[in-house]
Amino acid sequence: MAVSCVISAALVLSACGGGSSESSAPASAATQKSEYVTPRTMPEGKGSNAADGDFPRTVVHFQGKSTLEAEPEKIVVISTGQADALLTLGVVPVGSTAGDGADMIPAYLTEAFPDDADDLAAVTSVGDRFAPDLESVANLKPDLILMNTAGKDAAAMYKSLSEIAPTVATQGTGLYWKQDFLLLGDAIGKREQAEKWLDDYQTEAADFGKGLPDPGNVSFLRQNEDRTRVFGVASFSGSVAEDIGLPRPESQSFTDETSQDISSEQLDLADGDHLFYGVQGGDATKLTGLPLWDSLAVVQAGKAVAVDDDTFYLNTGPTAARGILSTLEKTLG
Repeated sequence: MAVSCVISAALVLSACGGGSSESSAPASAATQKSEYVTPRTMPEGKGSNAADGDFPRTVVHFQGKSTLEAEPEKIVVISTGQADALLTLGVVPVGSTAGDGADMIPAYLTEAFPDDADDLAAVTSVGDRFAPDLESVANLKPDLILMNTAGKDAAAMYKSLSEIAPTVATQGTGLYWKQDFLLLGDAIGKREQAEKWLDDYQTEAADFGKGLPDPGNVSFLRQNEDRTRVFGVASFSGSVAEDIGLPRPESQSFTDETSQDISSEQLDLADGDHLFYGVQGGDATKLTGLPLWDSLAVVQAGKAVAVDDDTFYLNTGPTAARGILSTLEKTLG
């Protein structure tokens, strides 16, 4: 069985995870531990009661319920991180959308699943994740479509997609990646496999954390387009730090948003004992060239690490989470 959790009923998240920070107060590098826990179990009332491999199965999801008569063989993914989740369970989608300004199949997935390289190269683009090309989706004749409800008119999208094939809607955003992984696994008849993967991952993360006597806190920073953001406890990268038991800078202890926008004058909000920063497109100078960059204590200590933006900040799937864990193990271990 998957590990259980206690979820704060008071948590409220923005759909896109991108609120603005108005504070100009100096950042505190003080250690802050949160009682917040990322949701780790199947969403209440969702999924099916069917065992792995049993079909037909009726899956209750975030836009209703869908019946799959047989194990799906041709799956189209609409939302970021769902290709990752499928590949983690041994399935290659036939069609996919892409994240904003990102590759349809990010490099970290090609590297993680080299045996699937030919099939991944053959995945068909079906447009934008907020406005998929319905004709392209239909032309693939899928027997399952996967979407999420975050940041879009989910009801309208679901109606359009479900007219093409059975469609299952997960919740979306990096906060819910674990429960979404389980729901997606249920839809393809591999829920128990997803539970086993998640249990193994949780154990590895916790064991690593127990072996760190005093790792210090970890800070997460991303730059994309005209936005610079720090990421809080209730974020994708933050969830991996939480799984390890790593403290966060006080400036990133928030749980009411996934991230907070900062100005170049507020760069000290990214300071900490260890900093993991990503830049969309890979041009690190968009951050390292900022006037205040060299004044950060973490930079002066040589503990600011450039990371893969797709893995840490854009794709919210289990293989990306393990990639974050691996990076933290190499850096802190």
